[in-house]
Amino acid sequence: MSLISSFKGWLGEAQTMLVHCLKLDSSIYKQFNNVTIPSDRGTTQIDHVIVSRYGIFVIETKNMGGWIYGSKNQPQWTQVFHAKKYKFQNPLYQNYRHTKALAAFLQIDHEKLHSIVFFWGECTFKTDMPENVLQTGYSRYIKSKTEILFSETEVMLIGEAIATGRLPKSWKTHSQHVKSLRDRHSSTTICPKCGGELKLRTAKRGQNAGNQFYGCSNYPTCRYMRAKE
Repeated sequence: MSLISSFKGWLGEAQTMLVHCLKLDSSIYKQFNNVTIPSDRGTTQIDHVIVSRYGIFVIETKNMGGWIYGSKNQPQWTQVFHAKKYKFQNPLYQNYRHTKALAAFLQIDHEKLHSIVFFWGECTFKTDMPENVLQTGYSRYIKSKTEILFSETEVMLIGEAIATGRLPKSWKTHSQHVKSLRDRHSSTTICPKCGGELKLRTAKRGQNAGNQFYGCSNYPTCRYMRAKE
C-alpha cells in the first residue's frame, strides 16, 4: 500500500469518526474503529463497529469518486471515473462477511447486526441503492433503528469483548490480514466474495461446455466462479 493510499484510508476513517462524534451520543453508541478479529478463515478487518441497545452496526467505508452503478445482488459494481470504467466487489457482500464473522466472534444472533456501507468521497449514485448504502444521513439511519435488542449490561459486555478480543493495531496484524485475504482468494473451498462454500461444477453449454470450474454455493445471489487449474 502506498503512502498516498494509506493517507486516504486514514482520512476516510478520521472523517467517519468525526461524523460519529458530532451526531451520535457516546453514552448510547459505543464506537470501535479499525477492528481486526480472528475468524475461522483467518482474520476479518472491519472499518467501524458501533454497539448499542439497538443492535451492532458494522460499517464499511468507501472513498470513491465518479459515478457508481450497482444493486443489492450484483457481485460487482461499476465506477465510472474520467470516462473509464472500473469494476469493484459489491461492498454489501464484503460487509456481509464482516457481520457474519463478528456475530460468530461474539456468539450473537446475526440478525442483531446492522450492515451499513458509507460512501464519503465525491461520487454520485447512478442507480437506486439499498437503504443501507449511504452518502448522507449516516447518523439518521443509525438512529432510525429503535427496537431494543440488547440490555445495557449486554452492551457493556459486547464492548468489552471487542476491546479485549480484537487483534492489536500493528503491522503484524495488518500482514496477517493480507495473508488471510490471499489464502481466501486461492482457496478451492471458500468463496472470496461472500464466504460461502465453493463447489466443483461442469459447464453444460457454451464455448466452455465440459470444462470444470469452482462456483459459489450461494448462486444466484453470489455469482463468483473460477476455472479449475
